[in-house]
Amino acid sequence: METERRLDPNRLGDHLDRLYRAAWALCGSRETAEDLVQDTFVRVISRPRFLRSEDDLGYLLRVLRNIFLDQRRKLVRQPDPQPLDLTLDRFVERPSLQPESVAEDRLVYGAVSALPPDFRDAVVAVDVLGLSYREAARALRVREGTVTSRVFRGRQQVAAQLRAGEAESARRVSKESRRRASTRRASASLRG
Repeated sequence: METERRLDPNRLGDHLDRLYRAAWALCGSRETAEDLVQDTFVRVISRPRFLRSEDDLGYLLRVLRNIFLDQRRKLVRQPDPQPLDLTLDRFVERPSLQPESVAEDRLVYGAVSALPPDFRDAVVAVDVLGLSYREAARALRVREGTVTSRVFRGRQQVAAQLRAGEAESARRVSKESRRRASTRRASASLRG
C-alpha cells in the first residue's frame, strides 16, 4: 500500500518552467498561461496537499488542467467582454534574445492550443512537460495506450497546421514579390 506524503510547497518552483509551457500550450497565450500557473500555485498552496506517489509534476498538471477547464466553463457562461479604448497606450513586450525562437514558439503553442481537448492534454503532458507516457496516463487518468494514440494524432495535427501556415506565408510572400516586381517594371517603363 502506498503511503501518503505531503506536497512540499517550497519545491513548487522546481516545476515552474514546465508548468508554464504546459499552460501556454493549453491556452495559446503567454499572459493567460502566466495567470493559469499562478492560479495553480495559489490553489495548491492554499491548504496542505497529500500525494500517494512521488509524481509532483503529474499532480500539478492535473490541478492546472482542472483550473483551465473551470475557467473555460466560466467563460462560456459570461457575456462577451467589451473592447478596450483604442486610445490607451499599448503594452510593449520585452524583446527576446532570439526573435525567431519566440515566433516559432508562438506558432507551435498556438497549434497545440487549437487541438481537440483530449489530444491537447496528451501532447501537453508528453511533449511540453516531458512526462513519460506512463506518467501522462496516470496524470490524465487514462490508459497508457490512449495517451500514445492521442499524442501521435495530436502531433500529426500540429504538424499539418504548421505546414498549412508555412504554405500560406509562402503564398503571401510570393504575391508580395510579384506585386513589387510589377511596380518596378511599371516605374521603369514610365522613366524610360
